[in-house]
Amino acid sequence: MNFDKLLEKRTSIKEFSSKKPSEMQIIEILEAANLAPSPGNLPILNYTIVENPQTIDKIADACQQDFIRESQVIIVICSDQKKIDIMYDKRADTYTKQQAGATIENMLLKITELGLGSTWVGAFSEITIRNALKIPEGITIEAILPIGYPIKIKDKKKRPKPPLDPRVFFEKYKNKEKIKHRRTSTH
Repeated sequence: MNFDKLLEKRTSIKEFSSKKPSEMQIIEILEAANLAPSPGNLPILNYTIVENPQTIDKIADACQQDFIRESQVIIVICSDQKKIDIMYDKRADTYTKQQAGATIENMLLKITELGLGSTWVGAFSEITIRNALKIPEGITIEAILPIGYPIKIKDKKKRPKPPLDPRVFFEKYKNKEKIKHRRTSTH
């Protein structure tokens, strides 16, 4: 699929069929995640694959999102930044969040390319997720991706994104005037 078309096609999906994604599709999604940039090339993110319906129910409750119950697979993305803390000190949290964001976007794009659907879920009861998946203290839960085959909804319209113009500046923050650079000739 053309990259621009893939970007346009990606949308939050909250209605899934009962068809389960294959193990190979989940592996492809994880391989896409692994291609995202990471600070110092350190492997700080990890992924818990959840397929058990009772555990999926617990996660749906923790997120207060009933649609999650319809997903056949959930990937919970976590970070363990002990190594990065040593290398990057005060910037470690920022770099971890940047990597998590890039990784999750890679995953969402691969999910879309595979004909699957998902929604980036970032609001949840951390203690409930931690207990359900036995995630130790010191590991941060970054996001939850419920994955499944989307139910085809006729005329589902993607919400338009806000315009870029008010948020694009030139050379200085809030500068809307484009500065023309001239090359001076030394000949």
